[in-house]
Amino acid sequence: MKTCNPLTANRYLPLQTNLTDSPPLIIDTEANPQDILEAAMQRIRASSDLLKTLHCICFKHGDVEDIPHITHALYLLTQDGFDLMQVAQQRMMGWKAPA
Repeated sequence: MKTCNPLTANRYLPLQTNLTDSPPLIIDTEANPQDILEAAMQRIRASSDLLKTLHCICFKHGDVEDIPHITHALYLLTQDGFDLMQVAQQRMMGWKAPA
């Protein structure tokens, strides 16, 4: 099966969390891979911190409506972080250290 490298087809890769026909949130696949990786780590760290907070708190006074709000935020952060990590990985696999 032939695999398609999305980085060769389009410089601007839409995030999977976009729900519109013209995606407003994109990844510049030609950006510095370290910057892309930092953006990914920022989102994954925020997701991890939120999960850690949820693990430590008591939901006695919580509302059932809070659960979809929390899971939606976790989904956005994690999926965006994953999308960014994929681009950083693809960029770094083709990266050569300066001589």
